[in-house]
Amino acid sequence: MQQQVQNIEYSASLNPLKQVEVTTNVHKFGGSSLANAQCINRVVEIIKNNAKLNDFIVVSANGKTTDQLFSLLECVDDKDQFTVQLEQLKNDQAALINELLDSSQAAQLLQQLDKDITFIDVEFSNAFTSNRNDVLAFGELWSARLLATVLSHNVCQANAIDARNVFILDSTNNFQLNEQLSKQNINAEKLANHLNIFTGFIASDELGNSHTLGRNGSDYSATIAAHLLNAKNVTLWTDVNGVYSADPRIVNTARKLFRLENSVAKELGRLGNPILHANTLKPLTTHNIHLNVASSFEPQDSGTEIGAFGDIAKSEISVTHNNELIKIDSDEFDARILEQINTRFQPIYQCQNKTCFVISQQFADLALHYLQEQGIKFSIKNVSLIAVVGYQIANRGEIKARFKRALKHTDIAQFVGSSNGHSLLAFFEHESSVELINNVHSQVTKDSRNIGVVIAGLGNIGKRFLELLPAQLARVHALENVHLVGLATSKKALINTDGIEVNQALELFQKDGLAYNNQLLLEWLSHHPYDELVLVDITPSEQFSNLYQAFFEQGIHVISANKCAGSSSTATYNKLLSTQQSTGSQWLVNTTVGAGLPVNYAIKDLLNSGDTINEVAGIFSGTLSWLFSNFDGSLAFSELLQNALEQGFTEPDPRDDLSGLDVQRKLLILARLAGFELELEDIECQNLVPSSLINLSVDEFLTQANELDEYFADKLLEAKQQNGCLRYVARFSKTETGYRAKVGLEILANAHAFANLTPCDNIFLLTTNWYQDNPLIIQGPGAGRDVTAGGLHSDLVNLCRELAVKTKEVEIKGIN
Repeated sequence: MQQQVQNIEYSASLNPLKQVEVTTNVHKFGGSSLANAQCINRVVEIIKNNAKLNDFIVVSANGKTTDQLFSLLECVDDKDQFTVQLEQLKNDQAALINELLDSSQAAQLLQQLDKDITFIDVEFSNAFTSNRNDVLAFGELWSARLLATVLSHNVCQANAIDARNVFILDSTNNFQLNEQLSKQNINAEKLANHLNIFTGFIASDELGNSHTLGRNGSDYSATIAAHLLNAKNVTLWTDVNGVYSADPRIVNTARKLFRLENSVAKELGRLGNPILHANTLKPLTTHNIHLNVASSFEPQDSGTEIGAFGDIAKSEISVTHNNELIKIDSDEFDARILEQINTRFQPIYQCQNKTCFVISQQFADLALHYLQEQGIKFSIKNVSLIAVVGYQIANRGEIKARFKRALKHTDIAQFVGSSNGHSLLAFFEHESSVELINNVHSQVTKDSRNIGVVIAGLGNIGKRFLELLPAQLARVHALENVHLVGLATSKKALINTDGIEVNQALELFQKDGLAYNNQLLLEWLSHHPYDELVLVDITPSEQFSNLYQAFFEQGIHVISANKCAGSSSTATYNKLLSTQQSTGSQWLVNTTVGAGLPVNYAIKDLLNSGDTINEVAGIFSGTLSWLFSNFDGSLAFSELLQNALEQGFTEPDPRDDLSGLDVQRKLLILARLAGFELELEDIECQNLVPSSLINLSVDEFLTQANELDEYFADKLLEAKQQNGCLRYVARFSKTETGYRAKVGLEILANAHAFANLTPCDNIFLLTTNWYQDNPLIIQGPGAGRDVTAGGLHSDLVNLCRELAVKTKEVEIKGIN
C-alpha cells in the first residue's frame, strides 16, 4: 500500500508557535546526497518526513555521474578509452537501479538507459559535433527518473520533469531566463497530487538547444523553480549541515551560521563561498524566498536559514577567502566595455577609477578573449582575497580595526570596503596562507557567538529577573551576545527568533503570547538558531522539570530555581546528570538552595579542590527562620503564622512550609552535590502540621490553625527551660556505615550559631576535612525576589563566561 507523504510545513515565522499557511516548498538534493542506494534511501526518508504532495524536488546527477560524462566528452580521439568508460557508466547506473528496485519495477528504467547509452555512443561516432550538453543532461535525467520511480513504488505518486521542457533561455538576451514562458511551462509540466521531481543543472533555449547552468547549477535551478512557483521555502540538502563562519576544511574553529540575512548571503556567494553561489541567490534579491541549507547525512541537525531576519542574525560575521582570482589592469576601459565586463564576468571588485577589476579564474579565458577581440591593451596578475563579511560591516569600526590588526606585518596589496557595505576586502599578490586565514577568523569573530535565553516562570521572581535584565545586558561584558528570545508561563508562551525587546518584554508577552503545550515548545527548542540556548526555569512545576531530559538531549543549558529535578529519584537524577555531561549541557542549580547564597559554589569548589564534605547542616527555610526567630510567646503561633502569611513570608498555603518538604528537598540537593547518593525518603522529615489539619482546604486550615498553638507553646516552654530556642534544622552527616539525614524542630542553645539569625536568614554549616575543627559557615538572606533573581543572574553570567571559551571542532561530511 502506498504511503502518503506527511503534510509537514517548515516555518520561518517570528513566533514558531503560530500556525502557518500551507505553501509549495522546493527541496534540492545534491549529487553526494544521491551518490548510492543508501544515500537515495536516506533521501526518501527525508522527503517522507519533510515534504508534502505538490512540493518540488530538484535533483543533481547521482554521485560522480557528471564527472563521468565530462570525461566521456574528452575521449573524442580515444575509442578504446571511451568504450571502457561508457561501459562503466552504464554498469554503474544499472547497478543503482537494480539495487533500489525489483526486476519488474526496474525494467522500464533499464530500457531507457540502453537507449541513452546508444545515443551517447552515436554522438561519439559523430565526434560530439552536435550539442555536447545533450550528453551532460543525462546525469540529471537518470537521477530524476530513478528517484521518481522509487518514490512512486514506495511512498506516493511522483512525476519526473525534464527541466529543458521548462526553463527557456533567451539566446538574444545573453541567455537570460524567459520568465513568462518558463512559468507557463512549469505549470503545464507539474502534476497535481504528485511529488514532482525536477532535473537541476539543465535548461534549453527557444530553439530547443540544451544548455547547462554551470557547476552547482542545480542550486540555481531550485531557486528559479521556487520563484516561478511562488514558493516560500527552498531547502538545499547537501553533504554539509550549513554555512560556516569560514571554510571548515581549513578553520576547524569555524562556527555554523544558523541564520544569514539575504544581502549577506548574496555577498558571500559573490565572493566565492564554497556552499553559497552567486546565481543561486539571485531570486532572493527581489523575491521573498526563504532558503535553508541542511545536511542529508544529518537531517535532524538544524542547518543555515537565509532570509529576512532582525538584528541578531544581522550581527553575524564570517570570513571567506579566494586564492583563484585574476586582476586585470588597463587604461582603455570605456563605459561599454565595463558594462559587458559586469554583465558577463561577474567581477568581485572594480577600482574607483575604473582602470582595473578582479574576477574569478573560471571567467579568465572568456574575459581575456573578449578584451583581445576589443583590441584592449591590458595586463593581468594572479591575486588572492581574504574578506570579512557581515551586514553593513564596513560601518562597524571595531571589526574593521580588528581586521587591520590581523593583517599587520603582511604584504597586503589593497584594503577596501565593498560598494554595498557588506564586506571588507584585503587583496594579496600571492596565495593567502591557512595561518593568516585562521588568524583573521580568530580576531574578527571572537565575540560573535549568539546565546538565546528563554525564561520559564513569570511570577514575582521571574518578573524581577526580567526587571534586572536590561541593566545586566548593558554593563556585564559576558552578556554582550545574550538575547532574550522566549518567555513562558504554564498558560502561554512568546518565542521570537529575532529577539524580544527586554524593556518591553512583559507587555509583548501579554500582547503576543500564545497558548502552547510542551511538545510545541520542544519542537521549537530543537531547531533554535543560536550557538547556545539557555533555559532559565523559575517555576515550581514538577511537570516542567520533567522536560530537563529533553533539554539536555538537545544540548540546551538549564539554570534552575526549580527544586524538583534536583530532588527527583536517584535513577532520574543520575540519568539527567549523565545526559547533561554527554551532550555538554550545563546545569546550574545555585538558587535551588539558599537563593543567592553561594553554598552550592562552596561545595563544588571544595570537592573540585580535593576536600571531602563530612557534614551539612543549617536552617534552609526563610519562612521557618522568620517564624521561629519571632516566636517568643507574645503571640500564639497561629497568630504569628497569620501575620507571616499576610506579609508574604509564607506560601499561599502555609502548610507547604510547615510540612518540611521544602527543607527536605534542599538537604537532598546539597547531599547529592556533596557526592552522596540517596533518595528523598532517606531523609527523616518532621511535618509540623498535625494529621487532623493535613487534608483540609486552605481556608479550613487557617480557621482551625489554633490547634497548632498548644504544641508550639509547650515546645517553646521546654526550650526556655533549657535556656535555648526553637529552630527548624536540617542535618546531613557522614557516618562509618553511611550517612544520617534529618530535618526537624530542635532546641538549640541561645549561643548556637543557628540561634542568632536575622529573621528570614538562612545559615549553612559545612564540616569538611579542611574545615573540621572550625566549620565553614555561610549566612545571609535565603529568600526574597531580589536575592533569588540576583542569584539567577549570577548563574547566567558565570555560564556565559564558560560558554565564551567553549570550543567545538567542526564535524562535516565534506564540501562539494
